[in-house]
Amino acid sequence: MSDGDQALNFIYFLGCLVLVGSAFMVRRLPLAQGLKMFVGWVLIFGAAFIIFTLKDEFLALGNRLMVEVRGGTLEEAAPGEVRIRQAADGHFWVDAELNGRPARFLIDSGATVTSISAAAAQRAGIAPSGGMGVVVQTANGMVTARRGRAASLKVGNIVRNDLAVHISDSFGDTNVIGMNFLSSLRSWSVEGRTLVLRS
Repeated sequence: MSDGDQALNFIYFLGCLVLVGSAFMVRRLPLAQGLKMFVGWVLIFGAAFIIFTLKDEFLALGNRLMVEVRGGTLEEAAPGEVRIRQAADGHFWVDAELNGRPARFLIDSGATVTSISAAAAQRAGIAPSGGMGVVVQTANGMVTARRGRAASLKVGNIVRNDLAVHISDSFGDTNVIGMNFLSSLRSWSVEGRTLVLRS
């Protein structure tokens, strides 16, 4: 906020205090009661003034807190290296690109094959291949999925092409990056609350 805006806000704040003070004088309240009410209004206007003046800082703080809760912040520390911050739920989530379309993924080393919801497959233009379905073990039990192939899956600056995927309505809105992506990397590891992928 510019100095000019701050000066205008301060003048407005003083004007409000003068208005409140004059209202007390007109009502001819006892001095002690009037002083209490005046102090109360000063605190209310002071809090409002601080919030209004520092609203940009409060918004930035709110955004940082949302990032901490949601997790998945990508930090490209070096070429071919991506760092993903852990979410509040203890998992690693990442906003990736599936065939060039945005998609949010849970990174799960317990999943053998990268799995996507039917909706994500449709958005990315991934059609199930023919043939028999496959039974997949999920956190909610066994589900039947169809096989498919993603032309590309991009996580930060790491891209894998022609990646096998499982597609199912039973996955709900959850997409999972599995070991067929992770094992294609040079290395991956957890350092504190950060997952580090190296291509």
